[in-house]
Amino acid sequence: MGGLDELTRPATDDDVVAGVPARLVAEPGSTEEAAEVIRRSAGLAVVVRGGGSKLDWGTPPERLDLIIDTRRLTGVVEHAAGDLITVVRAGTTMAELAERLGTQQLALDTPLAGATVGGTVAAGTSGPRRMLYGTARDLLIGITVVRADGVVAKAGGKVVKNVAGYDLGKLFIGSYGTLGLITQCAFRLHPVPPARAVIRARVPDPGAAFAAVLGAQVVPSALEVDAPPGGEVEVAVLVEGSEEGVRDRAAACEKLLGGETVEGEPGWWGGYPWEPGGTGLKLTAPLSKVPDLLDGQVAIRGSAGSGVLYAGLPASAEPAAVAGAVERLRAAAIRAGGHAVVLTAPPAVRDIVDMWGPVDGLALMRRVKDQFDPEHRFAPGRFVGGI
Repeated sequence: MGGLDELTRPATDDDVVAGVPARLVAEPGSTEEAAEVIRRSAGLAVVVRGGGSKLDWGTPPERLDLIIDTRRLTGVVEHAAGDLITVVRAGTTMAELAERLGTQQLALDTPLAGATVGGTVAAGTSGPRRMLYGTARDLLIGITVVRADGVVAKAGGKVVKNVAGYDLGKLFIGSYGTLGLITQCAFRLHPVPPARAVIRARVPDPGAAFAAVLGAQVVPSALEVDAPPGGEVEVAVLVEGSEEGVRDRAAACEKLLGGETVEGEPGWWGGYPWEPGGTGLKLTAPLSKVPDLLDGQVAIRGSAGSGVLYAGLPASAEPAAVAGAVERLRAAAIRAGGHAVVLTAPPAVRDIVDMWGPVDGLALMRRVKDQFDPEHRFAPGRFVGGI
């Protein structure tokens, strides 16, 4: 077996993950090339990079020798329109995939520009329409990965009812690249609805507004909330379907919320409430407890229809003040029966806050890591509990 020289290049100043520089970068163009890189790099610490939009998420790697860049692993392998299925390589951007699918869609909203298919799955991200269509756990039906020993593994398939090995895909969703390299994914698709409408309203009582929409027969694709610190709370509802049905359901939402139907989504729709360099949290709670997470002191935004919200604090905030806000938000989420995870934060904040908080099943997660990556080569220390 040869060395790595012909498969890698020296890292540059831009090849950094959460402040940790790499020594080498590999840019494989196929699953087979990626497997060869991983086999030849035995003993080296590896972090996978797609579009780079979430490299500051999680905790910094404990060590980093090699970045595997997936941006040559691109392209739609198959689009079986009649079966509502697509097979796509992991380095393909979500935007490129959307363009290729035409009148069909992978209904995974991408909050960050440039995000790739593999990165979206590895970080477990989703957006407003998770309320109707679900997340990657619902839409991923097959996966191809390269294990830490360089062996290629496949699970699931190209048929929605084919669930053989499906749990492998679920393990890799949200694993932050700690279990291996995702090279290809198969997804179930949905038709692009012929009509859609967005209803916006400023609401004095968010809880009553959420309950009104959720209790009505309007079948929203998304129910989003934007609650700036000290400002008015705005609710936006997306309804999709036939032109007549959308018109009637939009009118019903207008009456329920005292709002109006507008052209397109609001500017804050589907975005995170923090800027680069700031602190961002993911908050979860049962639907009935979502109003309890609207802090009033911190920018909160997200899906009131699925119980997934995001909180943001500016980069200019004092680390001690951020730590206090994290503690307050986490306590509220736990009281509500949910969780609060710090997705990203500047180094001074990372040093003094618990990024993950209490996590159930950590011992099991460690055993899974040991099984897939016994030498802890992949993204060491990037995930909960130092996994």
